[in-house]
Amino acid sequence: MAGADGDDSLYPIAVLIDELRNEDVQLRLNSIKKLSTIALALGVERTRTELLPFLTDTIYDEDEVLLALAEQLGNFTMLVGGPEYVHCLLPPLESLATVEETVVRDKAVESLRKISQEHSPVDLEVHFEPLVKRLASGDWFTSRTSACGLFSVCYPRVSSTVKAEIRQHFRTLCSDDTPMVRRAAASKLGEFAKVLELDYVKSDIISLFTALASDEQDSVRLLAVEACVSIATLLPQEDLETLVMPTLRQAAEDKSWRVRYMVADKFSELQKAVGPEITKNDLVPAFQNLLKDCEAEVRAAAANKVKEFCENLPEDNREQIIMTHILPCVKELVSDTNQHVKSALASVIMGLSTILGKDNTIEHLLPLFLAQLKDECPEVRLNIISNLDCVNEVIGIRQLSQSLLPAIVELAEDAKWRVRLAIIEYMPLLAGQLGVEFFDEKLNTLCMAWLIDHVYAIREAATCNLMKLVEKFGAEWAQNTIVPKVLGMANDPNYLHRMTTLFCINALSEACGQEITTKQMLPVVLKMSNDQVANVRFNVAKSLQKIGPVLDNVPLNSNQRPVFTRCSFNLHTVFNYPSTNNKTATTHTLLQDIY
Repeated sequence: MAGADGDDSLYPIAVLIDELRNEDVQLRLNSIKKLSTIALALGVERTRTELLPFLTDTIYDEDEVLLALAEQLGNFTMLVGGPEYVHCLLPPLESLATVEETVVRDKAVESLRKISQEHSPVDLEVHFEPLVKRLASGDWFTSRTSACGLFSVCYPRVSSTVKAEIRQHFRTLCSDDTPMVRRAAASKLGEFAKVLELDYVKSDIISLFTALASDEQDSVRLLAVEACVSIATLLPQEDLETLVMPTLRQAAEDKSWRVRYMVADKFSELQKAVGPEITKNDLVPAFQNLLKDCEAEVRAAAANKVKEFCENLPEDNREQIIMTHILPCVKELVSDTNQHVKSALASVIMGLSTILGKDNTIEHLLPLFLAQLKDECPEVRLNIISNLDCVNEVIGIRQLSQSLLPAIVELAEDAKWRVRLAIIEYMPLLAGQLGVEFFDEKLNTLCMAWLIDHVYAIREAATCNLMKLVEKFGAEWAQNTIVPKVLGMANDPNYLHRMTTLFCINALSEACGQEITTKQMLPVVLKMSNDQVANVRFNVAKSLQKIGPVLDNVPLNSNQRPVFTRCSFNLHTVFNYPSTNNKTATTHTLLQDIY
């Protein structure tokens, strides 16, 4: 980049300055993205003495330019001379950590955290820790929020005196007048606790946790719940009941649904952190209340954790707790008024069968599965069908067929075509869960019946369904089970059913392969070219075009060749495709002419 004049060593920095001052934002952005190239051209010394001061003085640009700059500086260590000089990157990043735009500040903090690891312990105290103090005591809330993310990276590597100062700064930010700062402190509370000595966790962090969990702003309180998981994992079991549980109980009953939602969302992690005894005495009643919460969002979050919560219960009384305390709540949620709650429950409820065993599943869970399988919400039905294999492993395929499959068949024959359509869409998934033998025995007839449904959307979906089944079960299965029945419809008196044969051939030819298509499907298609209904004949021409790639270079006999030529003429007439007089004897050349 030095230009024609090799002595003009200022050229790279001049280009940068020129482009950074350009009115075009994209040009300035591109310039920032080339910083590493420019730094290489300048060399490490001039990068430190000229480039970085210039960048520090020009932190006034568009947010996207500043974001790119913050990201670039995080990778600049070697460009300023290595770890020995990495502190030179702190001034521009400190400026970026105070800007108004959140994403820019976050990226600057991310880069500062990254380069903090490259500081020696001495440099950390001399250069990095003073930066953190300046940010923490800044006049604007923006700098104080950025400081919250930097305490944990420098604390483990500084002296005891400096550690005490860092703890004091963090305490101050946790009680800051600005909610945004308290929110930032609450979000980093768990992370900071992990690097503190245990005594300070008990003496400092617990009091901060209690204060933040009682904050007037619910956005602060919900972040304190997130920190609770980290804090609980650090404390000995005997301290949890006195130091953590009172605050956690309070959060589980918080007046704000957002806080209760956060408790529900983190419930499995909290359960693992506090251990089996506290879970049994405190968390089971709390979980019941969350499952019965007045807000649907909270119930949905709790419902999503039902399986995981039950799995983590102590084995000696797991079944008793589930049957007595959890299952009654689950039964109520199955008929919840909110579809998101029912959908969340349906995604996990099948997993309870492996926990409760065969007898309890048959007696208590199957009726719930059946109710959800008939639910008006498609997502609830899909979630149940998607997890049938869990129940199959516990109660066996026969019991499953006696209990749930009748409901599936009933839905498949529902008077409302949209209900039938929904079941068709689930059929490949269901077939994969049940296996080919069971599918042939119970569901094959149903799939073929959809092909002659009076609604076109059902016939179309049934055709796609067959293609997916062939992809799942293989061409040999198709040849023995599906293809004969499909080809038999070519003689159906209803022309719509005859057209469905052609649609099926279009869909199945590639999945079945050349041999089956050539020997079984092609003769039927050619025979239908003489159909008395013009629409059928026209669709024969389209089918030949569709299956052409599968029939590539298959020899044609003297009876077949005229059909291809006639079909070529039909397509030429309607769609202005080029007609053909080609006399060669393969489908490849004739179909090429049709295309």
